This record gives sequence, C-alpha cells and structure tokens, in this order.
Amino acid sequence: MSPQVAAAFAVLPRYLGWHVALSASALILGLLIGLPLAVAAVRAPRLRWVSLTLASLVQTIPSLALLALFYPLLLAISTALAPLHVKLPALGFLPSLLALTLYSILPILRNTVAGLRGLDPAVVEAADGLGMTWSQKLVRVEAPLAAPVAMAGVRTAAVWTIGAATLSTPVGQTSLGDYIFSGLQTENWVFVLFGCAASAVLAISVDQLLGLIEVGLERRDLRRVGIGAIALVIGAAAALLPLLGGGGPKDRYVVGAKNFSEQFILAELISDRLRSAGASVETKQGLGSVVAFRALQSNDVDVYVDYSGTLWANVLHRTDIPPRAALLAELTRELKSRYGVTVLGSLGFENAYALAMKADRARALGVTSLDDLSGRAGQLNLGADLEFLSRPEWAGLQKAYGLSFRSQRSYNPTFMYRAIEGGEADVISAFSSDGRIAADHLVTLSDPKGAVPAYDAVVLISPKRAGDRRLIAALTPLIGAIPVERMRAANLTVDRDADKKTPAQAAQALAAAIR
Repeated sequence: MSPQVAAAFAVLPRYLGWHVALSASALILGLLIGLPLAVAAVRAPRLRWVSLTLASLVQTIPSLALLALFYPLLLAISTALAPLHVKLPALGFLPSLLALTLYSILPILRNTVAGLRGLDPAVVEAADGLGMTWSQKLVRVEAPLAAPVAMAGVRTAAVWTIGAATLSTPVGQTSLGDYIFSGLQTENWVFVLFGCAASAVLAISVDQLLGLIEVGLERRDLRRVGIGAIALVIGAAAALLPLLGGGGPKDRYVVGAKNFSEQFILAELISDRLRSAGASVETKQGLGSVVAFRALQSNDVDVYVDYSGTLWANVLHRTDIPPRAALLAELTRELKSRYGVTVLGSLGFENAYALAMKADRARALGVTSLDDLSGRAGQLNLGADLEFLSRPEWAGLQKAYGLSFRSQRSYNPTFMYRAIEGGEADVISAFSSDGRIAADHLVTLSDPKGAVPAYDAVVLISPKRAGDRRLIAALTPLIGAIPVERMRAANLTVDRDADKKTPAQAAQALAAAIR
C-alpha cells in the first residue's frame, strides 16, 4: 500500500464519523421540520405556497455560500448574547448543521405535500364517513398511503445532504471534504479520489437502505422496513463509534490553518510541538483569511499563522505601507489593543503576494517590474488565487500601476499554477515562499513603488490563550527559526516533489531542519 493511501485510511474513521454525525443530524432536523410543515401546508394553501417558495429559494443559494453565511450570523448572535455569558459556536458543527438542515427541507416538504395531495379523494371521504378525527385520519389513512412518495423525498434529501456536507471544511467542520480540499491544494489526487469515493459510497449506501424502507412501506412489508431501519442505525453507530470519547479534554488546543499547503504544514508543525508538550490538539483547516482571524478573535481557534500584510490590509484596513519593522510593531500593538490577539512573533520568513510570469515570456516582453507590466497588461491574462481579486492589495496595485489585464480569472492555487504552465494565464498572483516559483521557472516582478506591504509569517494567539505558558513555551522556539529557503523546500515537497510528502511529513522534516 502506498504511503498516500495508507495516510488516507488512517484518518478515515474520524472524517467518516464526523461526516455521518453532521449528515444524520441535518437529515433528522430536516424531517422534524419538513414533515409537520408539509401536513400543515396541505391544509392551508397560503402556507403551502410560502413554505415551498422559501424552501426553493434556499436551494438557489450555492451550498458553500450558505454554509459560509451562517458563520458571521452566529458570530453576531454570540456577540449580542455575550452580556448573558452565552456563546454559540460560530465555527464548525453548528453553522454546518443549520445550513444543511435548510438544504434538506425542500425535497422532504415537496414530496410529502405531493403524496398527501395525491391521495384518492374516495379514500379520504371514506375515512370521513367512518367518523375519524383529523389525527386518526392522518395517522391511519393519509400517512401510510403517502409514505412511499414522502420516502422518495427523504432519499433525495439524504443524498443532497451527504454530498453538501463535504463543503463544510471551509467553516471548520471535519468531514470527508477534508480529503478533497486538502488534496486539491497539495495536488494529492489520491486524497481527492478517496474523498469523492467515500462520499459517493456513503450516499449510495444510505440511499439504497432508504429505498428498501420505501419499498417496504409501499408493499406494507414490515420486514423490509425493519431491515432497512436497523441497518441504518447499525451503520451510523459503527461510523460514530471512533468519535466516542475522542473529543479530548475541554482544554485541548485548536490550531487553525488557511487553505493552502504552507498553512497545512505550519499547522502540523505547531500541533506536533504542542503534542510533544503533552497537550491535546485539534486542527481546523481550509479556513478563509477573514474566517480564520475572526475565529481566533472569538476563541474558536487558539493559534494559527497569518501574514502581517494580510492583517494590516484586511483586518486593520490600513492603506499606508510603513517599513517592515514598523509595520510589525504597530500591527502587534493594534491587534492586542483592538482584539486582544497576541502576535507571538515572526517565524523568520515572508510569504508575500507577488505577480509572477514565466521567465522566458517575461524576457521576451522585456518585463522585470510592475512598472514594465503596466504597459503590457492589456495584452495579457491574469490568473489569481480565490481571494486575491477581492483583497485591498489588488486594489492598491491597480491604483499604483494602473494594471488592466485583457482578462482576469480566479483559480484554486493548485490550478492557478497549472494555468500559467498551460498558457491559460500569462501572469499569476504567486506567493513568494512557494517552491513552485523556481520549479516552474517563474520570475516574480519587482514592486518599485512599494504598493504591497511586507508579509512576515507571524504566530497569532487568541485572547483566551494569551497567558498560556505551555502554549507560549512550545511555540517560542519557532520564532525567527524558519528561513524562507527552508519553507520553500518544505512547500515543494508537498506541492510538486517527485517524492511527494504529506503536510505532516513535511512538518516533521522542517522541524528536524530547524533544531
């Protein structure tokens, strides 16, 4: 068995357990909301129109966007409830659960309404003729007859929910989507295929067992219904078993990471040091820049690595660009005073945004700086990572150099590098500590006007952990200990090296190199 396949199987129990817990919880809540709402909607035409319209409207919102929108909503509610000492978990399970529950309601609601409205009027009249009450008629006549149609909706909801649950990774919830998101970032196609296959097998298995229940209800065969229900319960219990007692102590450390290889490596490096100090550690990976900082500020994450320029522009909303040392000093003061966030220090390297081109293409066009690029941009295509075009740094570059490209497209960072390699992009928003710059024979263009601030990699600590001696003692030896050359080498082993490593393996090698 290859190391990548072995690594995939090693984390499968935890990923699958959380995926099942999230999907099952969302589906159960969807049933508890959708079935009573359907019964009420059948008897009230106005309610039926409103409920079906709202449920359909939810389905028009991309699932990833719906998941992400619950994060700021829960954070705002939690802030409002702070005087009552009530804190809602804005990251992870709760926002994912709420979003997926909304997604599950439409097929349950629509099919149940269709099943109840499609009953033979003669059967309903016969029940009325027997003097049945409303509840007796529902339980003894309408529900059994409509059950097969309603179950078809439950099957659809289950498949949708299991599939959409893979998108919960960016809001900090562990799921089978962790394979896919991390695999895409690190070009670990084994992980991508493993995550897709595991999610598909889970969805098909659940669908088939629900189908068995559906057939049993249609044929009034209690044996089929019982077998399907028992199999679902046993399967869910088996998947959830690895999570029992696995939550760790209440004071475990939560290490955050954004959605690219360097962040995965640094999160593993920090986690290893904390475990070596006897701590229990949980990681939340694949977070967006804003989500990561807000999670730290609200103590949903205890520690993660960010970049001084990102914090300066996106968190402090500063447009001036002081020298590196002055920027870092003021950033440290401002984050502490405004948010209670501690900047432990810089790791010793910078990972700056830098527009990059193929070396031969840049030579042919005579482009070595952003000033040179400004006169050529109209003939070129820009490929950017998913955040860059909406960040203030891009606005600053446009203002300083008047950059206007023939086209602009956003990519997952992995495919951004593939785009410039394949010619779909002429210029990309590269990262200066990325080993792929040298591996792909790219050159970064100089910034003579200083439009982009310094991007020192800094360790951030949440307000709750500001005085945590064990955390600070474990991480202080990392400050100033990682030169950019070592970080580039570690990144390359994960992103593109022939002897490909996992982020955990790269972190171990990096730790050995800086001892």
